[in-house]
Amino acid sequence: MGNRLLFARSPEWASAIGRAATLTAQPDFRLLKATARTRAGFLVCGGVEVFVKRVDTGSWLQGLVDRLRGSRARRTLRGAAILEAAGFAHPKPFAALETRSMGAVRASYVLSEALSNARMLSVFALGDGRNFIRRKWISEAVAREIRGMHDAGIYTRDMQETNLMLEARDHQLTIYFVDLEDFQRARKVSMRRRMLNLVHLDRSIGRFVCRSQRLRFFYNYLGGKPAHDEARRRVGELFEIRRRIERRRRRELDAHDGHLTHARVAVADRKSPSGNIGPLPQAESGTD
Repeated sequence: MGNRLLFARSPEWASAIGRAATLTAQPDFRLLKATARTRAGFLVCGGVEVFVKRVDTGSWLQGLVDRLRGSRARRTLRGAAILEAAGFAHPKPFAALETRSMGAVRASYVLSEALSNARMLSVFALGDGRNFIRRKWISEAVAREIRGMHDAGIYTRDMQETNLMLEARDHQLTIYFVDLEDFQRARKVSMRRRMLNLVHLDRSIGRFVCRSQRLRFFYNYLGGKPAHDEARRRVGELFEIRRRIERRRRRELDAHDGHLTHARVAVADRKSPSGNIGPLPQAESGTD
């Protein structure tokens, strides 16, 4: 298995990511996320706090696909370049590397700016209790930034509140877009893609924002509440796309549950010598 350096801001960062396989095992590594394939958190390298993210490839075949379409690390660099060129805030990458084996990508590593003073959208919005004026200010700023991104010909396939980090400094609000591998450029972002981004964000902020505030965010995105009939039409389009997404998710969950049920039955069949679970025990008569 060999390392392939994709980017480094300096020889020092190239050296740091060259030890990628051991970075997340350092004693001072602060774990933020751990799944079967992803491990991410914070680490101090050369006196600088950085965000470290490692994503393993599920299989050799998937690794081959990732090499052809771009690994997570390569797509993160591409997303950062797209946002940088358009002037949108994002964590700056310091270094990126992928490991390969038999021609396939096996893992991606990225070292990037830690954003130590920024907070996730929900945490930032709720940080001052139920302050309506603060929430209104945040809603307008985030909606304006997303609208500006779309108008600049940029969209993402993973728009959710966990991928928006906010930082307030000197009465100025900076909105960072994170998880950069899903950002794409288009000559013009279609209304369907805009609505999909808004629906995915709406689904994620629904955990802590009521319906009226979510509608206010949508109107902020549109630049203000349209006339009554136009508002009804736009909201209807938004909710219809949301219903389609939810129906698709339910079908996926039903198919997953059906697969698990089938697997459990198969296991039970294998455990029974006769190929079934056998007769049910007779109820006791109550006499000896």
